[in-house]
Amino acid sequence: MLKDITLGQYFPGDTIVHRLDPRTKILVVIIFIVALFLAVDWISYAVMFLITAMCIKLSSIRLKSLMKGLKPLVFIILLTGILNLFYTKEGTVLLDWWIFTVTTGGIKRAFLMVVRIMLLVCGTLLLTYTTSPLALTDGLEMLLNPLKKIKVPVHEMSMMMSMALRFIPTLIEETDKIMSAQKARGADFSTGKLTERAKALLPLLVPLFVSSFRRADELAVAMESRCYHGGEGRTRMKTLKMAPRDWLCFLFWALVLGGMIAMNVYGI
Repeated sequence: MLKDITLGQYFPGDTIVHRLDPRTKILVVIIFIVALFLAVDWISYAVMFLITAMCIKLSSIRLKSLMKGLKPLVFIILLTGILNLFYTKEGTVLLDWWIFTVTTGGIKRAFLMVVRIMLLVCGTLLLTYTTSPLALTDGLEMLLNPLKKIKVPVHEMSMMMSMALRFIPTLIEETDKIMSAQKARGADFSTGKLTERAKALLPLLVPLFVSSFRRADELAVAMESRCYHGGEGRTRMKTLKMAPRDWLCFLFWALVLGGMIAMNVYGI
């Protein structure tokens, strides 16, 4: 299961999606989320599904990688679908037993809600899959630059986000190694009562926390030895510049958002 967590990973490539400015991709993801929540019926969801599939195709990200990203969320997706299935009272009643009621509206809402969550996860995963942590940090910092006027530590916030994304795969790998070592010594993480499994996690959490603090200390020493003192006076080796493809991308997504608003108004 741990190996299926792909959040924070970056897959290098030379596709049109990879070449987009990180600021463009961050803003497009926000527009994508808004448009997705404006979708209300089959046609609007079908449009969002086709657009997401087109973006995946253009990015050359393997579908298998996206499915790995969805796998840790299967329980949440299924739970959301079940809750919407049994507790939506709209439409014709198909089954009514005890506290459970299945209606045609419930089936429709459950299916669309599951599709929404899956599209939402796939869309946000594409951002980290096609954008390096450094580029993501630079893009976010430049977007939040106006907040510096009110003394918001924009550079520090962006740096912390970049470090968090960078170390997610490292911590997952470290956790997997510790689990393998504990299993070799007879530890059992998958059987027994819930309290027993919780106790079995203690030998895993303690070395993981120790390793995390050690890595944080090493990183702090490395940054101090390089005279890092925040964003003041820092320059970038690669300056971000908007290209025509970025403006075309904005135009396309503005049309998508406008279409979703129109479909929402008319209930399409």
